[in-house]
Amino acid sequence: MASFFSKLFGGGKPEANDDSPAARGETVTYKEFSIAASPMRDGDQWRLCGVILKAVPGTDGQDDVQLERTFIRADLYTSREEAETFAVRKGQQIIDEQGDRLFADGAPTGRA
Repeated sequence: MASFFSKLFGGGKPEANDDSPAARGETVTYKEFSIAASPMRDGDQWRLCGVILKAVPGTDGQDDVQLERTFIRADLYTSREEAETFAVRKGQQIIDEQGDRLFADGAPTGRA
């Protein structure tokens, strides 16, 4: 019975599934960057979202640091697979337009 009330009133941990915005698809290498699609469920459709990643050398001989820039667009698709395909294309377009300027501020995370 406690499980029923926990689910009803939002107690407990949410279950991870492919509807989660954090669920990233396969990483695709493009130029010196990586792109990972991470579509978000929006009703019965999927919103185009993704992450552009770049490894930069750490300071004082430390391991590389992974910088990332997220992008979210208004485009909606009927399947997660279709949204992932177009997220990779959009990531490539952003890289072509902005390149290293995406990471010019040196911040570990941010928006593209």
